Amino acid sequence: MAVFCFTGSATAAPLSEDSLGNVRREWTANGNPLFRHEHTCDPAVMVCGDTLWLFAGRDAAGNKPGYHINEWLAFSTTDLKHWTEWPVPLRIGDFRWARPNNAFAGHVAEHDGRYYWFVSTNATGIGVAVADRPEGPYKDMLGRPLLTKRDCRGASHGWVCIDPAVFTDDDGRTYLFWGNRFCYWALLKESMTEIDGEIHRIDEGLGSPELFFTEAPWVFKRGGRYYMLYAAGWPEKIAYSVADRIEGPWEYKGVISEIAGNSNTTHPAAVEFKGRWIFFTHNGALPDGGSGSRSVVAEWMNFNADGSIQPIPPTAKGIN
Repeated sequence: MAVFCFTGSATAAPLSEDSLGNVRREWTANGNPLFRHEHTCDPAVMVCGDTLWLFAGRDAAGNKPGYHINEWLAFSTTDLKHWTEWPVPLRIGDFRWARPNNAFAGHVAEHDGRYYWFVSTNATGIGVAVADRPEGPYKDMLGRPLLTKRDCRGASHGWVCIDPAVFTDDDGRTYLFWGNRFCYWALLKESMTEIDGEIHRIDEGLGSPELFFTEAPWVFKRGGRYYMLYAAGWPEKIAYSVADRIEGPWEYKGVISEIAGNSNTTHPAAVEFKGRWIFFTHNGALPDGGSGSRSVVAEWMNFNADGSIQPIPPTAKGIN
């Protein structure tokens, strides 16, 4: 079990104001966690030009039991060291059909010049909001969930329809992956607000009998092959599988990141930025952190000559 903790204090980042009068926070990152003035969890990343965007939920301070996310946050950087936090772009209250204090992970994807934020809530499903800029603000597109547990074949627990992850293939087709205990996927229509065809469940190749798929899928493509990172087991480790086709079959490849030791959940994301791959997840490393008050961390992700992912040990240094 690998454990590391940040032992300094979580101080507020300095404020600034952009040309539109929006108040932003700007600071220089110094190792892990990336953000120390607040608690962040469930990272999702996207590259637009020379900018890396990171989206996360805001966790409660004080390591309260359970999860208490009411809003999602947006961060950007051009050099992985100097970061900007934008005004809160999306709140659970923006989805009138969702319950307060029940927000889970989300993922932002660009399509035809607009930005779509797929978010999940406990017991009510997955929704989608849209904005004209990656920093938002975002607006609920449907006024109802895109997906609910009724769309998750073979599952009976209420929180199965969570953790959406968007992947756009080289042919322009966009897919949505999600799930807890079971992993589901479906093709999205051009509107990004409708499912195109059948909803599929992946029944083989994700984890092993001893270390099963739990949640938080993240899909990317490298060297002509498809990779899926995901949380496995409980407390969660991060494992991965590969496939030659997006439809599968998937082949389990093993664990790349062990239990953090101070958070029972983990949530992977990965992206290539300026020639290097970066891996993101969260832990409970701040002084008042834990499973209910998590923090986003980042590490370099390296590949072997055969395409396999090298183990990613947690460090305090991170990408800085």
